[in-house]
Amino acid sequence: MFGKSKNIFSVLSPLAGEAVPISDVSDPTFSEKMLGEGVAIKPSVGRVVSPVDGTLNVVFQTGHALAITSEDGVEILIHVGIDTVKLKGDHFEVHVSTGDNVKIGDLLIEFDIEGIKSSGYDLITPVVIANTGEWRSVEPKALGNVKELDEIIAVHK
Repeated sequence: MFGKSKNIFSVLSPLAGEAVPISDVSDPTFSEKMLGEGVAIKPSVGRVVSPVDGTLNVVFQTGHALAITSEDGVEILIHVGIDTVKLKGDHFEVHVSTGDNVKIGDLLIEFDIEGIKSSGYDLITPVVIANTGEWRSVEPKALGNVKELDEIIAVHK
């Protein structure tokens, strides 16, 4: 189910919310694409689901971020909020572990939107293709309102 053809892979949205250009993220590590091409989502629901079938490379114990590699080798970093590592896991509930195999739509993380906002953190969530350079092109596909599992990024072999 990952992709429409063997040369184009679809990365689905791990969150519901408003998709914006990655350049809108206040952290230059993301906005200047130092970690790769992608999009950012301003979440409307406090949950992250798997955007691909794959394996979790890293799941931060604090619940603010994870990295997953699709069965086709696309490495996706999902980072909930900016500087939210400083919350030390408060307002996050992790449902998976590093090394787990996941399917599209599996629940990965739940988070308390209001709790994080009231703690003074920006919830914008970068979704980045960490191995952008290994692909012919990585193209953001959606801006505006997105639902979980809408196509947000196309990766071309």
